[in-house]
Amino acid sequence: MVVKERKEYVAKGLAVFCTVGAILVFYDTLFASKWVLRFGKEVLDALKPILYGAFMAYLLAPVVDFFERGVAPGVKERVGKKKPLPFFVMRSVSILLTWAVIAVLLYLLGSVLVPELYKSVQQLIANAESYYWTVSGWVEHLLEENPSLEAWFNEQVREIYTQITVWIRTEALPQAQTLMIAVTGGVFSVIGFFSDLLVGVIVSVYFLATKERIAAHSRKITYGVFRENQVQWILRGTRKADRIFSGFVRGKLLDSLIIGILCFIGCTILKFPYTPLVSVIVGVTNVIPFFGPFLGAIPSIFLILLVSPIQAVYFALFVLALQQLDGNVIGPTILGDKTGLSSIWVILAILVGGHFFGFIGMFFGVPVCACLFSLCTFLIERNLEKKKLPVDTVAYATSDPVKTEETPKTPEKQ
Repeated sequence: MVVKERKEYVAKGLAVFCTVGAILVFYDTLFASKWVLRFGKEVLDALKPILYGAFMAYLLAPVVDFFERGVAPGVKERVGKKKPLPFFVMRSVSILLTWAVIAVLLYLLGSVLVPELYKSVQQLIANAESYYWTVSGWVEHLLEENPSLEAWFNEQVREIYTQITVWIRTEALPQAQTLMIAVTGGVFSVIGFFSDLLVGVIVSVYFLATKERIAAHSRKITYGVFRENQVQWILRGTRKADRIFSGFVRGKLLDSLIIGILCFIGCTILKFPYTPLVSVIVGVTNVIPFFGPFLGAIPSIFLILLVSPIQAVYFALFVLALQQLDGNVIGPTILGDKTGLSSIWVILAILVGGHFFGFIGMFFGVPVCACLFSLCTFLIERNLEKKKLPVDTVAYATSDPVKTEETPKTPEKQ
C-alpha cells in the first residue's frame, strides 16, 4: 500500500513538474528572453549540413533505386561474373552514377545558362537609363491626358519625396555603418552556406548508402516507444506523408525544370529579348502552385515590354499556352493527384505558408497542408465509423444522415 501511494505521489510530482516547466518555456518563448528560441536556432544552425544532406538524399533516393534496378545489375554481366556483385558495390555504383548525373547537369548549368544569364543581366543594367526614359514618357503622356490624375500623382510624389528625405536623414545615414557590417556578414554567410552544402553532399552519400538501415532503426525506435496498435497507425501515417511529400516535391521540381527548358527553347525560337533571364524567372516561380505562373509572367512581360510592346503580347500568349500545356498535360502526368487538396485549400496553404516563411513556405505549405488535411479526414471518418454514420460527404446533404446498419471496416493499413 505504501509503495502504491509512493508511486502516485511520484506520478503527481512529475505531472506538476512537467506542467510548470511547460508554462515557463511557453512564457519565456513568448514574453521573456526567448532563450528557447535562441537555443533552437543555434541547434538548427549546427545541424544545417545534416538537414541539407538528408534533404538531398530524400530527393535522390529514387534515382539511386533506378540505377540499382536498371543500370547496376548490368555491371556484373559486363565484367563477366556469374555471381551477383556484393550489395555495397551495387549501391556504390548507383550513388556514383547519381552524382555523376548531378555533376553533368551542374556543368551544363554553369557553362551554358549562367553565362547567358549574366549577359542578359548586363544588358538590362546597360539599358536601364533608356528604359527609365521610356517609362517616364509613358507616365507623362498618361498624365497629360488626365489632369485630375496628374494632380493626384504630383501630390503623391511630393509626399513620397518628403518621406524619403526624412528617412535618409533619420535612419539611412545613421545605419550606414550597420549596413556595411551586414554586407560583410552576408559574404561570410554565403561562404558558410556553400561549406554547409559541401558537407551536406558528403552526408547525403552516407544517408543514401545506409538508407535501409536508417529506416530499420527508425522502426525499431517506434516499436520500442509506442504500443503495437499505435505503431501501425504511426507507420501508416508516415507512409502517407512520404507519398505526399515525395510525390509533390520531386514532381514539382521536375515539372518546373521541364517548364524552364521549354520556355528557354520557345523564347530562343521566337527570338524574345532576355531569353535566359526570362526562362529562369518562369522556371523558378513555377515551383509555387497556382500563383507561380502569374508571379513569373508579370515581371517577364514587363521586361519584354520595355524592348518591344508587340513582342510582350506574343510572349504573354506563349506563356499562356505553356501554362496550359503544364496544367493539362505535364503537371497531371508527373504529379497526378498527390495532395488530394481542392483549389481553395491550395490557395490557403500558399498564403499562410508565404506569410510565415516566405518563398519556402509557399512551396512546402501545400504538402504540409495536404498531410494535415489527410490526418483530419482520417480522424473524422474514424469517429463517424464508430458512430455508424456514413463517411460519404453526399450523405450529409440533408440535415439528418441515415446511420449505416453495420459498422464499415477499418481502412486497410497502407
